Amino acid sequence: MLAAEMLPFTRELGWKIDMMTPVPLGKQRKRKRGYNQVAMIAIPLSLGMEWKYAPRALMRRKETRSQVGLTYEERRANMHCAFEAKRWVSGKSVLVMDDVSTTGSTLSAAAEALYQSGARDVYALTVARALPHHDLAAA
Repeated sequence: MLAAEMLPFTRELGWKIDMMTPVPLGKQRKRKRGYNQVAMIAIPLSLGMEWKYAPRALMRRKETRSQVGLTYEERRANMHCAFEAKRWVSGKSVLVMDDVSTTGSTLSAAAEALYQSGARDVYALTVARALPHHDLAAA
């Protein structure tokens, strides 16, 4: 349902994507939750956009702690070298999807791994963007 709501906006972006991958969960978090919430949105969105869905393009190299309550610097350090991308992304345009972007640390770490494996272009799409605390007072 959420993917259907995102389709018109996503089409308007006009991105030329070879494959789409969700930000992977750590094994412990996935086992506890039972599913990857981002994949639940990415699968129907990729179908609607006629993009290849490639959930294994990006893999988690290490377990990371929850980002909730962490500062920008702590988030960057937490996500440092958290991901590894498959070599078959080389020369491809890859879209990484996450549910919420707060500082962009997760998406930056994912993009870095994809570029290290030779991705030509990396795009990021999230369902929501968290506002910094100082922006909440003005909202």
